[in-house]
Amino acid sequence: MTRVDADTAQAPLMGVPGATPPPGGVGEWFRGAGGLRLRAALWTPSTGVVAQPLGTVVLSPGRTEPIEKYYELIGNFLARGWSVLAHDWRGQGLSARLLPDRLKGHARAAEEFLDDYARLLDAFEARAPKPWLMVGHSMGAALNLMTLESGEKRFSGAVLSSPMLRIKTGKRSMWSVKLAVRWNLRNGHGGEYILGDPDDPFDHTFEEDALTSDQPRYEQWRQQLYACPHLAIGGPTWGWLSFALDVGERALKPRALKSVKTPVVIVEAGDDRIVWKQTGKWAAQRLPRGRYVESPESKHEIIMERDELRALFLEEFDVMAALATDAPASA
Repeated sequence: MTRVDADTAQAPLMGVPGATPPPGGVGEWFRGAGGLRLRAALWTPSTGVVAQPLGTVVLSPGRTEPIEKYYELIGNFLARGWSVLAHDWRGQGLSARLLPDRLKGHARAAEEFLDDYARLLDAFEARAPKPWLMVGHSMGAALNLMTLESGEKRFSGAVLSSPMLRIKTGKRSMWSVKLAVRWNLRNGHGGEYILGDPDDPFDHTFEEDALTSDQPRYEQWRQQLYACPHLAIGGPTWGWLSFALDVGERALKPRALKSVKTPVVIVEAGDDRIVWKQTGKWAAQRLPRGRYVESPESKHEIIMERDELRALFLEEFDVMAALATDAPASA
């Protein structure tokens, strides 16, 4: 992997055969909260597609996911005539990691992520044509929703996939999980893996770990990961779990939800083992311009699902894009 240290230098975008960066994009570094160096990339659609961009999609991945995992979706947006601004959250992708062990999925506070996102928008505002559409998945979608709740008004619409509003805790009650989080943070274990499980991403298999039913897309991502191991993230830390619980609780406050004037559609996976889909429906019902759509057969990663399943997400994007541009929705 090419290492680039200067802030003014172009940030790398990795690729493998079959999953190369879509044309028209450039990776860049920008400074997040506390001076952390973060990666983003801006794509412009080909003039053969549209004379000028219809607007800009700001794309926020979920936990562990780098820009590279979304090349196909970025291509879908470009083909529709939209510019795309994608980014790596702090602690993942090629953005600065928060602990010496790069595989630890760590986080400290939601405010750092929200500050990073605001700095991203400010850094690219002059080059990202409006209207803006917000698109996020899982952790990214939850942080996107918090951004709107905090008063961000530059977006004309949002399409959120399986937002991380309430994570599933298996056989453990939420009460016991919160108790364990508090104990571990109080005793200085915030940077340690939950239950000591590193969950090595290079040991994952489609049969046991896939969050999509589309094996070719899953295997394509695995090839990207092996080609650039620096993109990998393992299991979450107690600090990340504390952050995730906090994000969900704050994003679901009724007063915060009711303050959002931006149109928002929440697209939930019907077969989701990561987050509770009911919380997405509950949130959508309390958003003044919210809508809830469910894909019954989809697993958590709707955007990475089989064509006939991910089509629902793209249809919802088209509806939101039409609303933002006052143009008819595409077929």
